[in-house]
Amino acid sequence: MTQTPAPDTPIPPARDLPEMDSAAPDGGFGALVRGVLSSWPSRISALVLGAIILMAVLAPFLGTTDPVAINPALRLQGSGPEHWLGTDSFGRDVYSRIVYGARISLAVGAGTVLVSLLFGVFFGVITGYFKWADIIVMRFMDGLMAIPGILLAIALVAISGATLTTVLIAISVPEIPRIARMVRSVILGVKNEPYVEAASVLGTGVWKMVWRHMLPNTVAPLLVQGTYIFASAIMTESILSFLGAGIPPETPSWGNMMADGRTFFLLKPELILYPGAMVSLTVLSVNMLGDVLRDRLDPRMAKRL
Repeated sequence: MTQTPAPDTPIPPARDLPEMDSAAPDGGFGALVRGVLSSWPSRISALVLGAIILMAVLAPFLGTTDPVAINPALRLQGSGPEHWLGTDSFGRDVYSRIVYGARISLAVGAGTVLVSLLFGVFFGVITGYFKWADIIVMRFMDGLMAIPGILLAIALVAISGATLTTVLIAISVPEIPRIARMVRSVILGVKNEPYVEAASVLGTGVWKMVWRHMLPNTVAPLLVQGTYIFASAIMTESILSFLGAGIPPETPSWGNMMADGRTFFLLKPELILYPGAMVSLTVLSVNMLGDVLRDRLDPRMAKRL
């Protein structure tokens, strides 16, 4: 029979519990970066993406000639000391257009991520916290998701005109409902948590409570989703430009280069292969980094690593 200890008996101190494994150890952001770069595929992807970003930043110094300068006397020439990758059907330097095209693709990718996250997080918080907004806003979001993204982007560009800004907005609009639904699900999951209810009882304002206690839970999924949006935006811009519904044809972009080179594919296939390879390398690098980032930020996946 177990004896009950006397009231004056001191309670032994609790033992320290073993630390649990986590996706991001004590090092925080630095440990996350080291974890993402722990494998050779992710290192190669980061190196390739870093080189493309550096190429875009240093485009004025790396480009050999003006990427929009037309010289009909040099049209469809092969590679040489002055034109490293030859010229296109208008006599423009292919190498310089590829270098400057990195700026357009990266700008579209980064701009789409910022716009879609900004509006997606706002609508996701509104619909997740306020039930009346959920009924109204999410039905509109469902309507947007029912329209294929490419068709919606083409329609918006056709209505507003083909400029870099309109293309960026047209690509961002189909991504907003996806971000909003994801943020909404996170807000709905944490809205009834004890620490959120305690903050509400203590008189914490709605927006302060959302900012301090709810939005931090969305950081990990938003980082992962942002990488996929970045890659998807680059692909969509290339498709729109290839179809003639993207940015103006004279602007050096990888999609425009492929659109201009399709007529001469049998004569000079590299006019499509060079920019197509750049699109593939950029999208592949971003997607591989996104996969590793997802594995590191998801606790269930991190335990398998």
